[in-house]
Amino acid sequence: MSDATLKTTPLNALHHELGATMVPFVGYDMPIQFPLGILKEHRHTRTKAGLFDVSHMGQLQIYGKDGAKIFERLVPGNIRGLDTGCMRYTQFTNDDGGILDDLIVTNAVDHLFVVVNAACKEQDIAIMKSAFGNELRILDDRALLALQGPVAVNVLVRLAPSAANLTFMTGAAMEVGGFHCFVTRSGYTGEDGYEISVPAENAECLARKLLTSHEVEAVGLGARDSLRLEAGLCLYGQDIDISTSPVEAALLWSISKRRRKNADFPGANRIQKEITEGISRQRVGIKTKGRALARRGCKILDQNGKLIGKITSGCFGPSVQSSIAMGYVIREYATINTVVFLMIRDNLIPAIIVEMPFITPGYKR
Repeated sequence: MSDATLKTTPLNALHHELGATMVPFVGYDMPIQFPLGILKEHRHTRTKAGLFDVSHMGQLQIYGKDGAKIFERLVPGNIRGLDTGCMRYTQFTNDDGGILDDLIVTNAVDHLFVVVNAACKEQDIAIMKSAFGNELRILDDRALLALQGPVAVNVLVRLAPSAANLTFMTGAAMEVGGFHCFVTRSGYTGEDGYEISVPAENAECLARKLLTSHEVEAVGLGARDSLRLEAGLCLYGQDIDISTSPVEAALLWSISKRRRKNADFPGANRIQKEITEGISRQRVGIKTKGRALARRGCKILDQNGKLIGKITSGCFGPSVQSSIAMGYVIREYATINTVVFLMIRDNLIPAIIVEMPFITPGYKR
């Protein structure tokens, strides 16, 4: 895709002004890093606050009194059980139990507010359009900013005092810096923080206001990836996809007992069978012994050289000072502290299966 055909977010001009290194990402011109650099951006987010542009994500609203009931026909999550202002992580699944996308749904008083991945946006819109028709509203006129880090709350309450009342996985409409926004206390870094849905025409002004705080630095996709991997969070298209089920992906916690029992969602037969009979492979966390980096596609072997799985995401974790990765292994090798070997540049590197997340999350419960 040429630069001329790339889509841009409402913050594109600001990214260039701030000296960002821009790259094509799922059809958008996006910042991979700013002059601070990926490593320092990562550490700044863990210790203070990072501002991310995630406006490439899809934002939608679903109206109608039966919205939650109908939505449950598409996902295995407990949407009808959401209290007002509460959020839920779930997945669109197909009839074979594979994951079409993962997403967040918020019960926003008189409608459902849905955020989906940029790479799957058109597919997801088609799925919801088929189910909801004219009750689906696509919010093409809004940007999405993520303010993440342990002091994010200190920064945001200066512009929106009521943001302090939110706890992890809750959201509400509020004025932020004079602009009408929908704010959720959520994010994809493992830190406390917020995602702010703001009218596109006001996005740059709001971003500038946030960046005037000495605690805040602009952060790009590079650090966002290392932050989410340390937090043990999946990236769609790498760690989960149409070939993986929520059970294999260690996401069974996102399916309530009621939904498991009723089995009234796409792929329920496979998922129920995997719950009762077990799975052949499982997503796990891995730490290498040494600093060799295991990248996506890296083979995982046992001590006898048998191929037992593959890495789906890997990087150096600046917060844990270790090479970390996640991937899928044959179920019998998924036990914590199991020693495995990674084929990295034709060398066998010892590694160990570990619990995820790799860091202690800073969520405000």
